[in-house]
Order: sequence, then structure tokens, then C-alpha cells
Amino acid sequence: MNHEEIIKSYFRYHFGVREEEVEIIKRLEGGMSNSNYVVRCSGKLYTFRIPGQNAEKFVSRTIEAQILDIVEKIGVDGNLLVRMDQDTGYKLSYFVEGSPLSELDPAAYYREAAAIMHKIHDSAYRADNDYDPFVRLEIYENYVIENGLTHGKGYADIKAKFLAFQEELRHLPKVLCHNDTQPSNFIRTEKKELLLVDWEFGGNNDPLYDVACYGNNDFKFAVGLLPVYLGHNPTDEEWKRLYLWRTFQCLQWHNVALYKEATGLSAELHLDFMKIAEYYVELANRMFMEAMKYANVG
Repeated sequence: MNHEEIIKSYFRYHFGVREEEVEIIKRLEGGMSNSNYVVRCSGKLYTFRIPGQNAEKFVSRTIEAQILDIVEKIGVDGNLLVRMDQDTGYKLSYFVEGSPLSELDPAAYYREAAAIMHKIHDSAYRADNDYDPFVRLEIYENYVIENGLTHGKGYADIKAKFLAFQEELRHLPKVLCHNDTQPSNFIRTEKKELLLVDWEFGGNNDPLYDVACYGNNDFKFAVGLLPVYLGHNPTDEEWKRLYLWRTFQCLQWHNVALYKEATGLSAELHLDFMKIAEYYVELANRMFMEAMKYANVG
């Protein structure tokens, strides 16, 4: 079935309406992994997520469901979830009018974004799962190799430099984290509330990982957020952690891009994932060099 058929069939089953009563308003922009649609049914607006090809390789719907149960208690996503199907990954939520911070100025919302992060990080809740960046990286690398691509020397070199800090990072205290707190996942509603959505990658991690994610499109926003989040001028150690986590994130997304190249998504989506993969290696090197300015080496 195509996406329109999937949506109309799902709404017909879930709400008991005729398919002609289901109106697909638009597909939301952004989102490399999933397709998200705004749908009107019985006078109400909803968003409906259809996972992208091979999305199950990178996220567990069982874990996502567990995370969403916790998030409902914390309330930072506005409790918009209506239903999620763990088998298909289809997710039905109430639609809220607003703008992602990626379309606004992320720097104007440092205090609000930090407050949401603290509400999550400082809560008593913990996930059943750790995000476990180092295991995750190995899994992603294996996906690439299994699909016939190899990692270049540039990737191997920067990965080796980063892994010198593996034990240090692995043993940091862990709290509940979103793990994809880029500005596009913060929604500023018409009521001037800030919500944090899309919890596919939720799990326990170092809280500064979330701060680093805020610089996904431009790392200056993570740099600006860090002192606001901490409530003090960052120490050298805190700056180093921030830049090391961004280095990791670049290595991670390098592998995701390679996997998409290997599985033919460059042609299908009209994006050069090989070039994107190369960009992330370059960025990883830049982030690591910044981290080393704050490291006690030599």
C-alpha cells in the first residue's frame, strides 16, 4: 500500500470511520528517517508517522513505547500520543499548531530548552535501556559492512582518537535522556509552550549528550546552551565532554549515511549519502580538535 492507503486504512480501523472521512492535509517537512503527515478526522487534527525504510535497524519500538510511558508522566511532550503500533512503528498523535525551533532562532530558547532537559534529566525516572553509544556504533558499523561497504582510513583514524576516551565517557553518571534533542524536535506552540517530541532514541545517557544534540545543525547553539544548562561557566572538563559527544554523533551519523548509500537510498531519495558520510568524518575531526583544546594531554 502507498502512504495514503496506509493512513486511510489505519484511521478507518482505529476510529471506525469511512475512508472518505479521512483527509490528509500535508506531509510535514524534515525527518530523514520517517514520513509524518497531518491528517483531519472527525473535525480533529492528528499527526501520523510512517517509519522509513529499514527504520527498525536503528530504533526499537518496544523501547520507544517504554520511553513514551515514562515521558507521559513527565509531561514534556504535551501528552500528544494517541496510539503507537509496536509491530509497524505507526504512531498516531494529536496535532499541535506550532513551529520547530529549527525554523526559529534556537538561541532565543536556551532557557526554555534547558528547563525541559533538566525536567527530564533531574527526574527520578530511568529507562530500562541505556543509549550505550559505543555498542550502538559497533552495530551501525556492522550494518554498513553487511551491505558491502567498507570504512575509509579517515573514519578509522578519527574513531581511534575518539575511542581513547571511551572508558572515561562510558563511566559517566547516566540519567534519562532524549538523545536527539536537535532544535527540530522542540516545538514552540501557538500558546507559547515548548514541547519536546520524537522519542525514538530515548534511553539513559550522559546529560551533556542531549546538550550536544542541540547543535545538530549548527554547533554554536550547543556551545551557547551549555552554560545556560549548567548554570555556571563550563569547566574545561565539561567543554571537553560536549565536543567529544559531538564527535561521537558525527561518527554515528557517518555510519547511518553509509548504510543509506549501501541500501540504495541515495538514488531513491535524491540525496548523495556518500557525500553526507564524508562530511560527517570531516566534522568529527573538527569537533575532536575542539575537544582537545580542553583536554589535559601531553
